[in-house]
Parts: sequence; C-alpha cells; structure tokens
Amino acid sequence: MPDRTVLWKLWGVSLLWGCNYVASAYMLRDFSPILLSFARLVVMSLFLISVAAVNKSLRRPTSREWGLLLFAGIFGTLINQLFYFTGLQHSTAGNAALIVALSPIATTLLSRMFLKEQVTWVKFLGAIVALIGVVCIVLYGGKSLGISKGDVYLLLAMLGMSVSLLFIRKLTNGMTSYEVTIYSTVIGTILMTPAVAFEAFQGSFHWSHHIMTWVLLISVAVIGQGLAGFWWNQGIAEVGASTSAMFMNIPPFIAIIVSFFLLGDPIRAAQIGGGVLILAGVAIANLKRRQPQVPTNAGVIKVS
Repeated sequence: MPDRTVLWKLWGVSLLWGCNYVASAYMLRDFSPILLSFARLVVMSLFLISVAAVNKSLRRPTSREWGLLLFAGIFGTLINQLFYFTGLQHSTAGNAALIVALSPIATTLLSRMFLKEQVTWVKFLGAIVALIGVVCIVLYGGKSLGISKGDVYLLLAMLGMSVSLLFIRKLTNGMTSYEVTIYSTVIGTILMTPAVAFEAFQGSFHWSHHIMTWVLLISVAVIGQGLAGFWWNQGIAEVGASTSAMFMNIPPFIAIIVSFFLLGDPIRAAQIGGGVLILAGVAIANLKRRQPQVPTNAGVIKVS
C-alpha cells in the first residue's frame, strides 16, 4: 500500500496546481503579463538555488547537457511563460488548466515525430479524443462562439511545454529531474530578461502596489510551484508515474470551480464536456504503459 502521507501530498499538489491558475488570473489584474511571469520565475529560481545550496546536491552539467538545458529553458520557460500569461490575460483560468492538460498527448505525438518513438493505436485514440475536447473548449468555451486569441496563446504555451519535455527526456538519462528543474528554470529566467525590458520599452509595464498581492506572488512561486514540485517528485519516486498521473486529472476542475467562486468566471458546458474528453483521452493514452513517463514537474511546475 502506498504511504498515505505521500498520497495526501499528491492531493495537495493537485489542489495547489489547480489554484495556481486562478491566482495567476487574479494577479494579472495588477501586473503586466511578462512582468508577472518574470517576477514569479525570479522568486522560483531564488527558492530552488537556496534549496540546492543547502543540500549541496547539484553537479555541473556536461557541455552536451548545457545545450539541452538551454533548449529546455527556451521552450519550457521562455516560450511557455510568455504565451501562458499573455493567453491567460485574454482567457479564463479554467480554459488554461484544461488546455495545459493536453500536454501529455502533445508530448506523445511530438515524440513520435522527432524521437521516432512508437505510438500505439491506444495512444493515437487517446490523442484523437483529447483533441476533440480541445476543439470544444477553444470554439465554445469562451465568452462568444469562435476561436479566442487567449486560447490560441495557451495552445502555443502548451506546445512549448511539450517540446521542452523532449529535451528533458534526454536530460534525465544522466541528470535527476531535480537538477533539470533547477537549471532549466534559472536559464529560462535569464532568457526572460530581454522580454521584460521590451515590455517596459513599449510602455505596458506595470505592477501591483498592494503588499498582499506580492505576498500571493511569492507564496505561489515558493509553495504552489517549488514545494509542490518537490512533493510531485516524491510521489513519482514512491508510488510510481501511473498512480501519480491520476492526480493530474484534478487541477483543471479545481481551477474551474475556484475561479467560479473567486473570480466570477462562468462554468460553461463546453468546458466541462471538453475537459472530460481531454482527461479521458489522456487516460486512454496511458493505458498499459510499459515505461514510466518523465515526471511532468521537470521544467513544468512553473507553468501553472
């Protein structure tokens, strides 16, 4: 039997990651999107560096690993974060959570295209079901019928995350997911600096003047991303990828419910129907998995 403490932590991760989408949407009322992304990444990087300094557990990557880490940072942090927060500004927390939930399917298809990994008919069926769910959300889950600019940005953010996982899969052959997360997050934060400068140059740079909003930002970065990421790592290690993956079905619906009560976002039938299809597709694609999946927090815990 799995350790109950670990299972409770996985429940906590699901709750935190679901609420992170809502917290991000709330903070975008006071922050410009790129600044908000950069500020969270800075706090997250400082937290991870502090943990690494205390544990003294990081090793220096090889030259090949530095190259892979650079691409993981570009796609998993820079591209993902830029499109995520920009998209969230024009969409809802519920849609963001549901679209990001498509990432495992997208990673599977990209692995087939670029890494020549075998895709079984079960995985292909799961991909089709999940894609139908995304179409429902993108076309019918917004304020009006049609494709929302915000949802398109969120799809690009999800693709950025999925591409980064291709590099992370190669990195985890010689590095721990803990090391990959720290290095890729710090690299991505550095790469985000020019984007923040450009936002300031455009004159759209603004931040919150309320101390509690900054407290929320720090809490989300340290607890909702950093601590939750470590809990997720522990869950992967102790109960396995398949059991841990079940908890990834929970955050989208937490985001929809919490955003309804806190932000006043309506709960639309297309969100529920599309969300069920996406999660059903992910579940189908993960049937009879023979190999454990890469922990999705490696370079991903910063998304929500």
